[in-house]
Amino acid sequence: MTRIALAVEYDGSRYHGWQRQQDVDSVQARLEAALSQVANARIDVVCAGRTDAGVHATYQVVHFDSNALRPDQAWLFGGTHALPPDISIVWARRVEPDFHARFSAITRSYRYVILNRQTRPAVHHGHVTWWRERLNAEWMHEAGQFLLGEHDFSSFRAKGCQAHSPIRTVRSFSVQRQGDFIYIDITANAFLHHMVRNIVGTLLPIGAGIHSVTSLRDLLAIKERALAGITAPAAGLYLVNVVYPEHFSIAQPQAIPGFYAPLLGV
Repeated sequence: MTRIALAVEYDGSRYHGWQRQQDVDSVQARLEAALSQVANARIDVVCAGRTDAGVHATYQVVHFDSNALRPDQAWLFGGTHALPPDISIVWARRVEPDFHARFSAITRSYRYVILNRQTRPAVHHGHVTWWRERLNAEWMHEAGQFLLGEHDFSSFRAKGCQAHSPIRTVRSFSVQRQGDFIYIDITANAFLHHMVRNIVGTLLPIGAGIHSVTSLRDLLAIKERALAGITAPAAGLYLVNVVYPEHFSIAQPQAIPGFYAPLLGV
């Protein structure tokens, strides 16, 4: 039995999230079907972090075990060939048996992309969140600094979240504007269900000047989801990186050219 790790990117627009489900299309189901063709046997994959319906990834990491003797290139090119055009394998390699895409991860990073202009997007439709009113990225960045460190994130936790604890550690947080695009970047040891989208939904009225910068600090302390902001749309959210201990030798993502350049700021 060999353990294989993959990095996968996908456009989540037409999928009901990452997780395999009955009667609906998912990224996991598509990936497992493609890899099963390469292996000529059933393949079940484990991911670093499950993404919701409509959420995208430029660097999702998965692992699976297989008795099939295939070179890394076969998993990479054979798997990608069997996938729909909105899912692609970035790399594939054999890893140690104790590597686990989810439990070995040290941090995960998400980017949320907002198109902040008066008219709706066309080229980026389904890949950014459109916000018409002018937002002050500096106010949003300042408010986000209250999230750094270990906190109880109950105020930003979805009602149906199945995590055992609301305690998470945010390692970095930034908001920056480039033209009409606003990029919100957050790295943490792990995330609660809808945590990033709920944080963004709370930052929007701060950026619009409706709520004060310190209101986010107060909401974090209250630990009450009903008092925080909306759940921001899924379309603007991207899983962009997962970091593992160095001894696993898991590659870090490179600058992404082409379509994602304006989205990811590279």
